[in-house]
Amino acid sequence: MLKSLPINQRKLIPYLFLFPAIAILTLTVFLPAISAFSLSFTQYEYDLTQPPQWIGWSNFQRLASDRVFWQTVGNTLLYLVGAVPVLVIVPLILAILVNQKLKGIYWFRTAFYTPVVISMVVAGIAWKAFYTSNGLINQFLKAWGFESGIPWLTSPDLALWSVILVTIWKGLGYYMVIYLAGLQGISPELYEAAAIDGSDGWRRHLDITLPLMGPYLFLVAVISAISATKVFEEIYVMTQGGPRNSSKTVVYYLYERAFQDLDISYACTIGLVLFVGILGLSIINIRLSSNG
Repeated sequence: MLKSLPINQRKLIPYLFLFPAIAILTLTVFLPAISAFSLSFTQYEYDLTQPPQWIGWSNFQRLASDRVFWQTVGNTLLYLVGAVPVLVIVPLILAILVNQKLKGIYWFRTAFYTPVVISMVVAGIAWKAFYTSNGLINQFLKAWGFESGIPWLTSPDLALWSVILVTIWKGLGYYMVIYLAGLQGISPELYEAAAIDGSDGWRRHLDITLPLMGPYLFLVAVISAISATKVFEEIYVMTQGGPRNSSKTVVYYLYERAFQDLDISYACTIGLVLFVGILGLSIINIRLSSNG
């Protein structure tokens, strides 16, 4: 039936199948993004009945002198430094361990992957209970001789790192599965040849595994970096940016300005800067990968 149609009409058929998806993306992604970009140059606050007032670059000038914003930028960069290297290296080690042909290895894979399927809200509530002064962690420390508990979420020096630990705990299994897929694509003959050449134990992973897992390492680095830049749920559930903004990230600050202060235009400005930052981070990763 399709062959009977003129060639010009047959060329339109793929676009007919794409149209529903494109229409949904336009309504839910593209148009809101364009609207947010335009609102960045306007004054649009809590009185939503009034039309936006064009103010040019004023929101960006305001952002440049916003002390809290720059503090959140620093916290977000610290989140990147604290979470991403661990989420790139440790899941690879776990994937190598669970890739062994041992009895009951599927139970270990399930145990490592279980945190991934737990909702971040549920995980945040559970870890918040663990971190309290009478929580499981402090009770364990007291049993080992620490008389006073550690203020995990109430200390400005520890709050952000405590939340980073939860992000790492929940992400290990997810990235482990990505690495596991790559490891199972490596031919065992390569390891056998390496063993003949005298490369054994962990040495064979340095010689064989790491070079062949390069694309997967890059993929995990990009995904974990973007995820760390956009972190929100664990901050909202566990600390709400406190104490004294020590755990407040850029996305949480955007949420505060948009949905608590109803400063819509300023929140759009923060979102635009965040988008540019993530785009730049992705470009840098791609350039480093291509040069490597």
